[in-house]
Amino acid sequence: MPTTRAELFAYLDRLGIATTTVDHEAVFTVEQSERLHRDIPGAHTKNLFLKDAKGAVFLVVAEAHSQVDLKTLHKTIGCARLSFGNADLLMQMLGISPGSVNAFAVINDRDGKVSVILDETLRTASHINCHPMTNTATTSIARDDLLTFMQATGHEVRWLGLGLAP
Repeated sequence: MPTTRAELFAYLDRLGIATTTVDHEAVFTVEQSERLHRDIPGAHTKNLFLKDAKGAVFLVVAEAHSQVDLKTLHKTIGCARLSFGNADLLMQMLGISPGSVNAFAVINDRDGKVSVILDETLRTASHINCHPMTNTATTSIARDDLLTFMQATGHEVRWLGLGLAP
């Protein structure tokens, strides 16, 4: 069973990680979430669930306004050509549906098959905003706490310059 929002928050509590969450209408694109960016401080993200031509799977967490070139991203990551993972693979690997891809979803990747890539532009953010398993809320977490969470779920984070800064 995929982890629920309540189970995610309980897990973060057990790790001693404090977060702040704002509920809102469902958002599916960066454009739809612009109003939220003004009301919720911290770096906002867009998340890409990608699969390379050899079957490796990646969760790319980029600053919301970074321009990520999918045609050349495979060279930056050091993998085969990339495409978006389909809805079935997304559910199988991260336990979420399209439109709700988020950094916290790695909690459902218990086998550690998903490689996590964080946009270098997020490294200087004190807080990073992510959906807590669904796109009807935004959770602010300290950058270092997000890294602690990733490590606790068995995911090594790679910091890479993913595109042009906003």
